[in-house]
Parts: sequence; structure tokens; C-alpha cells
Amino acid sequence: MSAETGPAVTKGPDEHVRRVRLPADRRTPAAARAVVRSVLTEAHLDELVNEALLLTTELSTNAVEHAGTELDIEVTADPAGLTVTVSDFAAGPVDELTVGVRNVATDIVEVAERGRGLLLVDHFASRWGTTYLPNGKGVWFRLDRRHRDGQRDDVGPHGDDSDPPGDDFRPPIGDPDNSGHTAGPSAGAMSALLQTTPDPYVDDPLPDFATSLLTQVAEMVGAAGGVIRLDRGDGQGTQLLARYGRQPRAGNDLIRVPLAVHRPYAGELELDAAPTAYARPLAVLAAERLSLHLENDRLRRADVRRQAWLTFLAEASELLAQSLDVELTMALIPQLVVPRLGQWCAVHTTDEWGRLRLAAASHADESMLPQLHATLRQTGPDSIQSRLREASRNGTQTPLGGPMEGFAVPLIARGQRLGTLAVGRHLRHRHDPDEIAVLEDVARRAALAIENARIHAERRRVAQTLQQSLLPPVLPVVEGIGFAAEYVPTGGDADVGGDFYDVMPLPDGRWLVVIGDVSGKGVQAAAVTGLVRDVIRVLAGDGKPLPEVLARLNETLVERGSGRYCTLALAAVRPGEGDQLDVELHLAGHDRPVLLRSCGGRADFVGTGGTALGLLDAIAAPTAGIVLDPGDCLVFYTDGVTERRRGRELFGTGRLRDATAPLAGYPADVVAARLRATAINFSVEEPRDDIAILVLRNDTV
Repeated sequence: MSAETGPAVTKGPDEHVRRVRLPADRRTPAAARAVVRSVLTEAHLDELVNEALLLTTELSTNAVEHAGTELDIEVTADPAGLTVTVSDFAAGPVDELTVGVRNVATDIVEVAERGRGLLLVDHFASRWGTTYLPNGKGVWFRLDRRHRDGQRDDVGPHGDDSDPPGDDFRPPIGDPDNSGHTAGPSAGAMSALLQTTPDPYVDDPLPDFATSLLTQVAEMVGAAGGVIRLDRGDGQGTQLLARYGRQPRAGNDLIRVPLAVHRPYAGELELDAAPTAYARPLAVLAAERLSLHLENDRLRRADVRRQAWLTFLAEASELLAQSLDVELTMALIPQLVVPRLGQWCAVHTTDEWGRLRLAAASHADESMLPQLHATLRQTGPDSIQSRLREASRNGTQTPLGGPMEGFAVPLIARGQRLGTLAVGRHLRHRHDPDEIAVLEDVARRAALAIENARIHAERRRVAQTLQQSLLPPVLPVVEGIGFAAEYVPTGGDADVGGDFYDVMPLPDGRWLVVIGDVSGKGVQAAAVTGLVRDVIRVLAGDGKPLPEVLARLNETLVERGSGRYCTLALAAVRPGEGDQLDVELHLAGHDRPVLLRSCGGRADFVGTGGTALGLLDAIAAPTAGIVLDPGDCLVFYTDGVTERRRGRELFGTGRLRDATAPLAGYPADVVAARLRATAINFSVEEPRDDIAILVLRNDTV
């Protein structure tokens, strides 16, 4: 008997043919058996029913599990026997089914190792083979009936010509057929093992399924006891999955069959029975049946674990991305690793000279942190420090060894080596490949987060430096005149704003107060801001009248053609009659300042609006004269104050005036600070625009 390329069926008038298409679900094998049984009944081939139903069950079950498509069952019966073909519509060869030429070795394990699905077909069928269709593939088998003299065309499935037992079988013991050798397992016994299935409605059906399978095979072979051991490779060691009767005794002649599972799973089925030609194949079949479901369990658990790791990496990335502070980012990394991925974790960064510096560390047992820090500080050729330097230089994973076992991976972002991430092994087990892969991924994400935080910190430092260069370091102290200013940049000091202010002396003895707002943000806005500030200082320092200063500045911005404009308020102040101060005010598109009178606390907007600079060739900047009595204040501001948002609501000029009125009589610095706090507290949102406030006060006593 051997595998052939197609079924050879004799056509004739007594032929019975049935073709059925069935869905790919757990009820398909039962439906296929019903079709075969009906054809056998019609053809009066009842003597083939056991083998036919057994092989039909195996082929349809394998097709459902491996193909996952609809099945075509074709049954042909004639006076000589029965042919059954099971076809599916899945692409590719039947690699997982094929066993090749029949193996006549007595050790059934060798056959099982080459293929589970067709082991029974190869054993019982008169002939069998595979077919390849344009849209699928199939497996067929042929069972020949007996001749009139009581013999089959080939050797029977039991190695002799005895009748196969029915479903109600008894295990043959010794030599039941007087053939001179122990009989192999009956078709009914193997069919009973194959029909044992897990309960699909139980969350974890494996223990009950293993117990049922072990009990069944132990009763078949008359074993006094048996166990199924399983090690899932999760650090829990080998555990007892199922047990029957007494514990198998070490000195006895036992049947041991290893479970055909992939790493990290490992296990065996053990029966307290003699390994006869009848008992061992049944034990092998039971182990194979259990191994198939254990493989499904391993794949399911691996999939669940991988999904958990993907969720962990996504959450870690989100947490790391939320921090733009370098120190906070490095302190967060060990907290993500411990204790899920290691017993301890340490982050070292590399300075400009290539030296490693401990940035953050964590331990599952906080009382061990001092010891961890002491171990990480040790130097020498065999110290952890030397291995960390090796990992940083080589850019590869490096084992750490004792006394703190673990490994180190480099922190590399955008081709730059930032340091190392060291992780200590778990107390219960070593890191498996999945955990190492996750840790390497965490190291990549952590390195990128550190680099992003460093870039942001450098950008903020540059922005702060540039912003400070555009503002006076201190305001001048002038007798009888009080100056105060408040400045709040937008974006948490990460961007350079376009708002600025300045106070400078004029050649004629007056003091010039300047506040302005350049459109936009960033380096380009800062360049225009610096240009405006410098032009004003040069022209005003040369004694040019303020209208001419504004006109020349407008020409400069128009000629520059950058597309940016500037609003500006200029106020020249000098002592007037008595204790008064005379103010010459010019507005070039800027908001009108608030005049706060010390007597009565009256607050009003003063000045006449003009044209913003840099938009038109000619501008208008009317002059307004204002007299400040002792204690009076003139409050300048930018649109970051009035356009401060709370949802759709603006702070507005009305609130600014109302907030200024109660501050009558206060010093200039108090007025500026109170207005800044009022504007900031108006909304919980971060400011969307720079806030600049400049207060001029008559401090004459």
C-alpha cells in the first residue's frame, strides 16, 4: 500500500456516488461521516464501516483545521469497495498532511514525526493519494472489501485477516488471534481517541481534555496509572497537567511519549503499562492529539503576550513623548522597565568626553537601591562600568555578568550614541527572546525621547537667549519717573516672540518709552524685532523727531520686503510744570494705552490710532499730548493681553480697563505685576501669544 496520484475507481452499473459540499466548522466531520455511512448502507458494504468512518473523520478534521475553507466530500462505492475524496479550496501543497510512502516500522513515533494527518490513512487504506485541482487540493483513500474466501485484497489493518472490532471494543491482551504476535490497536480504539475533543465552552479546556484523554488511553491499555507533564517555559517549571490512577513507579516498565510541541513548551505522557505493540501506538496517538491542542494553546498565549507587549510599547511611547524635559525623561525610563522587564534598571548618559554618567536607576526592592548604586560606581576590568562602556562603544547588546546579572543595550538616536540602558534579570527566570526584543525596542524609543528632550531644551535655551537680547536687561532708574515691565513668552519659552519693549534716554533730556509687536514668531520675527529696536535706538539717539523715526523705520521695513509688519507705541516723557510729567505719544497701529489717574481711580484709553509699519509706503502717526500728575500711570500693553482666550471669550480691552482702575496709587511694578496675574489667571490655557506690559508712572512726591 502506498501513496498514489489519484483514485482508481471502477465505474459500473452497481456504482453508488455521492458528492456534498460542507462548511469548515466543527460539525463537518460528523456530516461527512453521515454521507459515507449512507453510501455504505446503499452499497451493502457494512464490513467497511469502521475503517471508512475513522479515515473520513481524520481527513475532514485535518482539512477543516489546516485549510479553513469549504470542503467537497465525494464518496464512490462499487462491489469491490469504497473510495472517499476530501477536497478543500486552499492554495499551496498539503505539506502538513503528507507522510509519503507507508512506514512499516514498528515504532509508530517515526511515522508520527513525519505527519500526523495521514498516519491512519497510510495504515488502514488499501490505497491512498493526493489530487491537485485548479482551485484547491484533496486527499483520497480506497478501501477494498473481502473476497468470497474471507480474505481482503491486502493485509488487514491489524496485521492479519481478523474482523475489525466495532465501537464496543475490548483491549486485546496477549495474543488474541493466535497469530504468534501481539495485535496492534483496533480501529475502534483509535477512533474513540480521535473523537475525544475539548469542551469549546470552557475558558481553559486543556486540563479537562488532557485528563479525559489520559483516562481513556489508560483504561484502553490497562495502565495502573499515568501522568501528563508540561513545562510552558514561563519560569513555573514542569507542572502536572493531568493524572490517572497512581503515580507511575520509576522501576516499572513504563510507556513514555514526548509531546510534539515547539519551544518553549516541553512535556511528556507517561503510562504505567508495558510498551506493547498495542499500547504504545495508542499512547503515541493520545500524545499527538494532545500536542495539537497544546500547540494551539502555545500560539494563542504567544499572540496574547505579543499583543500585551505591543500595548506596553504604545503606552511607553506615549508617556515618553509627553515629556520634553531631559531629566524627567531619563527618570521615567527605569520606572517603565522595572519590574515588568527586569529586577533593576539603570540609565547612563555619555558626556562630550565619552564618559558614562548615571542619570537614573530603579530597583524592584527599594532597599536595594544603595547597593545597586554602589555596584554601578565600581571600576575595574570586570566591573559593570567596563561592560557598560563596551556596550556604548560597540553599539551592541552586552551581558553584564555578576554580581548584578543582566545585560546592557546602547541608547542610540539618529546615529548618535547617547549612553546605555542596563537591565537586571528577573528573580525567577532569565529574559526570553520576546522580552529582549521588547527591551531593545524600549531602548530605541527611550533614546529618541532623550534626544528630542535635548533638542527641545537646546531650542528653549536659544530662544531664551535671543529673547533676552531683544529686551533691556534692566529698566533705568530715573528720579521722579517710575518704569516697570512684565513679559510672558508663549510656548513655554520654546519660541522667540515678536513682542518687545525698551526705555532709552534722548539727546534733549527726555526719556523714550517704546513697546511694539512684530507679526509672527520664531527666528524671522526675532530678526525683524531686532531690526526695529536697533533702528529706533540709532535714529532717536541722533535726535531725530519721533514722526521722522517712525517714517524712516517704515521705509526700512517696506524695502526689506519680508512680509512682516510691526505695531509700535512711542512715548517721550520729560518733567513739566511743577510736579507734572509731559508725554508726547505716537501710535503706529498699536493699541491705545490706559491712563490711570491717582485721584479718583479713573482709567481711560488715550491717544489716536495710526498706521502699522511695513505695510504701506506712507503712514500716519498722530501726536497726542498727555500730562501725568503725581501718582498717575500710563499703561502700555500688547495684544497678547487683550486677546487672551478662555474658550471663545477674549479678555478684551474692557476687562483690562476694569482691572487697572483699582490699582490707582500703587507703584509701577505693582501695577504691572497685578495686570500680568489678572491676564494669566483669566484662562487655564497656555498663552497663545506673548504678553508684554510696560508701566510709566509719575513718581514725583
